[in-house]
Amino acid sequence: MALGTESREEFYSYELAHAAHKIVTEVAPVHPGEQVVITADTASDARVVEATAQATYAVGGIPTVIWYQTLPNPCMDPPAPVANALLRADVWIEFATAYALYSPAYFAAIEAGCRYLAVTGMDVDMMVRTIGRVNYAALEKMKYLLYEISQEADTIRVTSSVGTNLTMKVDKAGDPFFAPPPSEGGYPIMLGGQSGFMACQDSFEGTLVFDGCIWPPAEIGILRSPVTLRIEGGHIRSIEGGHEAALFKRWLDSFNDPRMHMMDHACYGFNPGVTKPTGRIVEDERIFGCMQFGIGPSSKGAPSHTDGVVLNPSVWADNEQLEDEGRYVHPELIRLCQEMNVPGY
Repeated sequence: MALGTESREEFYSYELAHAAHKIVTEVAPVHPGEQVVITADTASDARVVEATAQATYAVGGIPTVIWYQTLPNPCMDPPAPVANALLRADVWIEFATAYALYSPAYFAAIEAGCRYLAVTGMDVDMMVRTIGRVNYAALEKMKYLLYEISQEADTIRVTSSVGTNLTMKVDKAGDPFFAPPPSEGGYPIMLGGQSGFMACQDSFEGTLVFDGCIWPPAEIGILRSPVTLRIEGGHIRSIEGGHEAALFKRWLDSFNDPRMHMMDHACYGFNPGVTKPTGRIVEDERIFGCMQFGIGPSSKGAPSHTDGVVLNPSVWADNEQLEDEGRYVHPELIRLCQEMNVPGY
């Protein structure tokens, strides 16, 4: 944040109201009478929390806002009263920076039938750019198309000019995380501008170079120098680079758990409102044209989770190229980029 008007109440106040309305009507539609729990920690932006609560009430939902302390790491359970409230929620909108996604409380809420929206660490500027000013319907179409193309392939390969050369096998029977949601029951909703495929976690092979951002740990965020991971059989065998690479390795090692050195997932980023790293991982995962990789699989009981971003990758689904140095080149993807008025398409 630059010193100026960004922290003032009137900053983008009209645009924020519009974006908050889109959250409860397009992103995670709220129906009249539904119980909506909005959670935030002490690192959250109160303006987006209040605007979303107001929008929820305006469309007939029943908003309950809960604040609590910022936890040391993501994926930790929130305080017990918060976790209990989530069990009675129809919709849970999470703004907490140290997110509860993948925590036991999260899985319990989903099992209880809650629809969960991850908008962690969001501030006014981010909400306006990533939600208010984008064609959200086209974003959703691109999400499903990327998922379908990728899932039909056997192998995904990612390269980058700074040294990434990574292959993954597609798990045809994997959890359809980016498929259309079920008609009943609870499910997660991710901020628009991200898609992916179900990779076999033990199939990640090669070199992965993060050059955009890594978070957590909180000490890193935007990268000033690349961090290189050597990966065999889905396990990180070495981490190379400068000061930030050393910080990252120490953080992973601090859990004293081999699952924190295991690859979890790979995703595409394509939100037109995100053009550069900011240090806020939910936004950075959606830098237009990036690839994002998760480490620490919750499905295997990893005690935490972290994500890193590769800028300007080239991507192939089998022999079909989807991206060339951060630019989508598949004809159907190009048409959707044009529909979203992305510069250069």
